[in-house]
Amino acid sequence: MATPRVQFTLTFLLMFSIVLQPRVLLEVQANDLDQDSSYLQFVYNATESPSEELYDYIVVGGGTAGCPLATTLSENYSVLLIERGGVAFNDPNVLLEENLIANLLQADDIDSPAEAFTSEDGILNARGRVLGGSSMINFGFYSRADEDFYVESGIEWNMSIVKSAYEWVEEAIVTKTDRINSWQTSVKRALLQSGIRPDNGLTFDHLQGTKIGGSTFDRTGRRHGAVELLNKAKKKNLRVVVHATVERVVFASNTSLGLSAIGVIYRDTNGNSHIAGIREKGEIILSAGALGSPQLLLMSGVGPRSYLSSLNIPIVYDQPLIGQFMADNPRNQITFTPPFPLDDIGIRVAGITKSFYIEAVSGIASFFSPVSPILFPDPYPPLNLTVLTIFEKLSRPLSTGSLRLASPTNASLTPIVRFNYFNDTTDLSQCANAMRAIGKMLRTSVMEQYKSMDQHGQRYFKFVGHALPQNQFDDEAMREFCHKTLTTVYHYHGGCLAQRVVDSHLKVIGINALRVVDGSTFVVSPGTNPQATVMMFGRYIGVKILEERKANYRDA
Repeated sequence: MATPRVQFTLTFLLMFSIVLQPRVLLEVQANDLDQDSSYLQFVYNATESPSEELYDYIVVGGGTAGCPLATTLSENYSVLLIERGGVAFNDPNVLLEENLIANLLQADDIDSPAEAFTSEDGILNARGRVLGGSSMINFGFYSRADEDFYVESGIEWNMSIVKSAYEWVEEAIVTKTDRINSWQTSVKRALLQSGIRPDNGLTFDHLQGTKIGGSTFDRTGRRHGAVELLNKAKKKNLRVVVHATVERVVFASNTSLGLSAIGVIYRDTNGNSHIAGIREKGEIILSAGALGSPQLLLMSGVGPRSYLSSLNIPIVYDQPLIGQFMADNPRNQITFTPPFPLDDIGIRVAGITKSFYIEAVSGIASFFSPVSPILFPDPYPPLNLTVLTIFEKLSRPLSTGSLRLASPTNASLTPIVRFNYFNDTTDLSQCANAMRAIGKMLRTSVMEQYKSMDQHGQRYFKFVGHALPQNQFDDEAMREFCHKTLTTVYHYHGGCLAQRVVDSHLKVIGINALRVVDGSTFVVSPGTNPQATVMMFGRYIGVKILEERKANYRDA
């Protein structure tokens, strides 16, 4: 008698052979596409997917890790890449650096590329909901991981492949910064004058001191996110479906193979279900992010037995650590308005220390003035001001929290997460030290030009929001400032940690044919900004899987 896995495979083969190929998402000819969007030729709306289909690999999550992973696997195998969001190839808020702030301000919980959510800590946050993931909504700064990340990660690394994977990403979508604007120049000088040395110049590497990094925005201000890595795919082997919400992973079990993942069930925007399965020796790979991957495992019956039972979710595998060790690097900052307008945007400079990182950003912010209804007719215009922000990110917060489901059946709802910021008092002390470093930057000569002058000729920073305490040696005052100004840098991670939920090869412990490849496996956030490492990670694991399959073929 055929095993459940074999029966599943035979059914898919029969169904797939008689299904007509659905219409492509956008009806375009290959020669009508520019180089940046040729991937659109194999992107489809989930509503036009067959009810059942079969692939060698299924990657859940077309984000920062999923796009390079799927592209790499397509070199030799058929791949289905499933993304819950849409395509933003013509959305100016996503693609243009000048619209960075607008992209995040328009985040909602319905269909925006940036999906807003609030943690149980009360901190507003966002996650990517678009092909290309968070690489399409971030500030574009590109910098590789710190060396400690590899040591602490619990993941097996071949550093030669790591290097080539970074280069594979960089040659496609990363711009070397050949010129920085006036605000970023001032920030760099202030970092050096305040003691964050040496000056490491332009480098993609993580080096203590002050550096200029790369960017996924080119010199014209156009974004090139992880989605464009799909242009490297073997298009006959890769199918991308968007507006597709994966509801659960399907499993089968027998005495010889044990428990194995064999497919996924996803739903389109019309509410119709689709089943996608994997061929023999294939895999399901979750790349749905630090919120999405643990959420999907829990909804599929993989998680703490008592918790799943309380939600009436059938238990497939008891794994108590899924959704645990959720961490988010706290961000604290000062913001002020300069005495002259600036049209500078973007991040290109970072100050790197062992315990914290400092970056800065500028832009035009709209404020409502209470006098507007008096001076202007309805609709009254907002007050548009240049704002300058210097912020810090703790490199390795010790505080962690956990994730739980908002619904046991509705995968479109963002799970409920608590990060427990500053629960470990060491984090609070590190924040105070980082803000003291920013205070030193404000006292450098290069920052004098950004001060305003009062009627008595006294120069001062015109802060928006909280100013730093006058006495920055007052530990209690600095800790209070950190609590009051706490926000996120959007670099949350954890939930499926390596060596706890997955092994050193990212395979889910206790389950065959199932891996997790994204930031949910990270113990710490890599370097100043994680996108470089997450894209490398997708490419790296793809290469390792191809090598593994090749070795197994030789041994067969």
